Amino acid sequence: MPYRIAITDDNPTDIKYISSILQQWASARGLSVQIHSYPSAEAFLFQYEEDPACDVILLDIEMSGMDGVTMAKRLREKNSTAVIVFITGYSDYIAEGYDVSALNYLMKPVDPDRFMQVMDRAVERLCREERLLTVKTANEIVRLPMGSVLFLEAARNYVTIHAEGRGDFVVRHKLGDFENELDERFLRVGRSYIVNLTKLYRIMRNEVLFPDGTVLPLPRGAYDTLNRAIIDRL
Repeated sequence: MPYRIAITDDNPTDIKYISSILQQWASARGLSVQIHSYPSAEAFLFQYEEDPACDVILLDIEMSGMDGVTMAKRLREKNSTAVIVFITGYSDYIAEGYDVSALNYLMKPVDPDRFMQVMDRAVERLCREERLLTVKTANEIVRLPMGSVLFLEAARNYVTIHAEGRGDFVVRHKLGDFENELDERFLRVGRSYIVNLTKLYRIMRNEVLFPDGTVLPLPRGAYDTLNRAIIDRL
């Protein structure tokens, strides 16, 4: 199945250039891609309402009308798995990437070698999303894509797995039982939680926020460890 890639940029020359090196990358990797281009954030979001199938979004930040950061935040309200790569001529916006879990930033003019490295990472992330976590509850066995798991919460002898779009699953386990099953996207935060770093919408000193509005408290001293783990992933 081809990777579905959207380029959103209000500069036709930039769209043509990015499309060209994207095709070179796909050819060099033996991959199939479907490329769709949009001249504005509004055009992308309009099409997304009709067809939400999208794997990677190459997104300009400074556009006429809605800017790329605002568009990314709108997208994250509905889709937390699509890989976002910002392409910009300005370095002032890098901090904004935390709020939308952007994979990386590419500075204009885009260097082809750097572009290909970032696209390799995008594919790696998409492949990780397909890994499954087998959960055995009292009534059923469920196989959850790890990319859908927001966080795990321990209470006494039970763990509740909160999965985006799939609900909550309660199992009789210790939280530590899951640490070896989960991949590098996950970090244990204190005694009660394991969080999916790629799902965090906002990180504050005393709490973290997920895109669905869920707020988790952070134990004392956890902020620095969590912040470092996220920076190491960029």
